Amino acid sequence: MALTGLTLKEIADNMEKCGIGKEYASRVAIGIYRKRVRDISSMTSIAGTVRKRLSDYFVTGITEPAKRVLSSDGSVKYLFGFPGEREVETVFIPETKRNTVCLSAQCGCGRACLYCRTGEMGFRGNLTAGEILNQVLAIPESESVNRIVFMGMGEPLDNLSAVIKAIEILTAEWGLATGHSNITVSTVGILPAVKEFLSATRCNLTLSLISPISEERIKMVPAERIYPAAEIVRLMKEASLSKRRRFTIAYMMLEDINDSERHLRELINLIRGSAIRVNLLTYHSHGDMSFRPSGRERMEQFRNGLLAAGISASVRKSRGEDIAAACGMLIR
Repeated sequence: MALTGLTLKEIADNMEKCGIGKEYASRVAIGIYRKRVRDISSMTSIAGTVRKRLSDYFVTGITEPAKRVLSSDGSVKYLFGFPGEREVETVFIPETKRNTVCLSAQCGCGRACLYCRTGEMGFRGNLTAGEILNQVLAIPESESVNRIVFMGMGEPLDNLSAVIKAIEILTAEWGLATGHSNITVSTVGILPAVKEFLSATRCNLTLSLISPISEERIKMVPAERIYPAAEIVRLMKEASLSKRRRFTIAYMMLEDINDSERHLRELINLIRGSAIRVNLLTYHSHGDMSFRPSGRERMEQFRNGLLAAGISASVRKSRGEDIAAACGMLIR
């Protein structure tokens, strides 16, 4: 039985079923999640006879990536294979003060957003909490990771139970002990799941908007038809913000599609009076010539317009484009 993806209580309960004392559960959990031990026989904090019994029933369940590709900017893309012919991509992004891992929550995606390549795969299956955590634990840079974003393949809130369980383990003292404010989940806006996520976690939330005009957004993000972005923004405005929790709009800028003065005004009107921030993202072409990225000058003008309206905004630096690891480019 694989232990990665189990909570402390689940580890203890399964050990007890196998006749192993529950008092060893915290050592096992810390060994896997905090110390990144790949093999139970290497857990030297546990007596040899107990390790032997553990090894008879359990494995850590950590599996190595199948492939690694390095970008010229230092970003690294990993390919993981999971049972059921599910393959997902994970991206490690090193920076001066923080090292981020971008996790996938699903293989493929069923949301079919026009600007995202993952949607071209269709939905090929959810990942378990263990498979999500494996993307952190199995990469060589694992121990240097201090920031986690659920912005890889899939719509995280369509796999909410596994994502919440993964977050529980990521933030627990017996787990990876990652601060809630260092974890961000991105969504196109699945209203019931957003409500549950906001009440069940203290992590950051990012809404992928693409357009503040509903009739335009519907053409790009089919979920808008059922769950209007305005309703998601209302929830974000009404939610109680802790000192370190952040709500963000991710706004991928497309030339002559969503970068006009009208779009700027509508975006300001949508989030005015809130603490919601805006990250302006560069669109990365992948053969579809119907979209072109907005120019740098236009992106900076757009940002300046937001700042002038009292809205925190930035143009986010693109990473990993040369290895198809940037926003909207993950596909297998």
